Amino acid sequence: MDENAIPPPHAWREALIARAVALSREMTAPTPTVVCHPSDASSLEAIFEAAEAGLIAPILVGPEAKLRAAADAAGRDIDGLPSVFSEHSHDSAAKAVALVRSGRAQLLMKGALHTDELMHAVMDPNLGLRTGRRVSHVYMVSTPAYPRPLLITDAAINIAPDLDAKRDIVQNAIDLAHILGIASPRVAILSAVETVTSKIPSTLDAAALCKMADRGQITGGRLDGPLAFDNAVNLDAAADKAIVSDVAGQADILVVPDLVSGNILAKLLIYLTGADAAGVVMGSRAPIILTSRADSKATRIASCAVAVLLAQDAASLKAALKA
Repeated sequence: MDENAIPPPHAWREALIARAVALSREMTAPTPTVVCHPSDASSLEAIFEAAEAGLIAPILVGPEAKLRAAADAAGRDIDGLPSVFSEHSHDSAAKAVALVRSGRAQLLMKGALHTDELMHAVMDPNLGLRTGRRVSHVYMVSTPAYPRPLLITDAAINIAPDLDAKRDIVQNAIDLAHILGIASPRVAILSAVETVTSKIPSTLDAAALCKMADRGQITGGRLDGPLAFDNAVNLDAAADKAIVSDVAGQADILVVPDLVSGNILAKLLIYLTGADAAGVVMGSRAPIILTSRADSKATRIASCAVAVLLAQDAASLKAALKA
C-alpha cells in the first residue's frame, strides 16, 4: 500500500470513531465524561451524539437554567443525564475538575466557556489536574491534500513556550501518535527556514530539540528541524532544498514555534482545505476534550473518540501495573 496515497474524504475520522466505539464496547461501558458548562445547543447536541454512539457517558456541569435552555434549543431532554448545577462558568470549571479528581469521570470536556476559564481550574496547584509534565494541546488534522493525518502542536494552550516546555510538547504529541497507531512518528520542528540561525530563535530551539532526542531526553519519534512548512510536508520541496532526512516531506507531527502560528496553521487547514479535525489536551491527570465553540459537531465527536482512546490506554496501563 502506498503510504503517500490520498485516502478517501473523512476516512480517518470514521476509522477513529469506529475504533473508539469498538474499544468502549470491549470495556462494557462508555467512558464517564464530565462536560463543563455546555450551555449552548451545539455543545449539547454533540454530547448527545457522542453518547448515542457509545463513546461517552456524560455528566453535565453548569447553571441549571442555562442547561435547560440549551437543551430546549437542541430539542433534547437532559433529565435522564447526571447533572451538577453551578452558579456560573468559573464555578462550572471548578466543579468539573473536582469530579475528575474524585474519580467519578475519566475525561473532561469543554463546553461553552472560555478556554482560560477551564484551564485555570485544571492548572490549580492544589485542586487541579496537573502532573509533572507540561500540559499541551494537539490538533489532529486530516486534509485532502496530505496522505496521512497531521498532528499539530501546540495551537491552544502554550502561548510562547520555552525549550523545556517544547520538550514536553513534543513528547506529548509522540505519546498521542503511539496511541493512534503511529509506531515511530516523524516529528518536524517548524520555523521559517531550514537552517539554524541566531536571528530566528525558533531555529535554535529546533536544533536543541533534535539533539535532546539524540540524547534520550525525547523518545519514541524521529525528529528533524528546523524545517519550513513546505519542506516538512512536501517531498519535492525537501528535495529542492537538498534536505536529506526521513522526516522532511512526510511529517506526522508538526511542532510550531508558538500558539499564534499553530492556531493559524490548524485553522487554515480546517477552513480552506476542508480538513477533518479533532483536538485534545495531553499532560494532565485526565485527557481534556478542548474544542472551540465554532467547531463542528463532527470535530467534537472525533475529539471525544481520541480522548476515549487515551483514557482506555491509561486504564489498561494501570491494570497492567497492578497485575
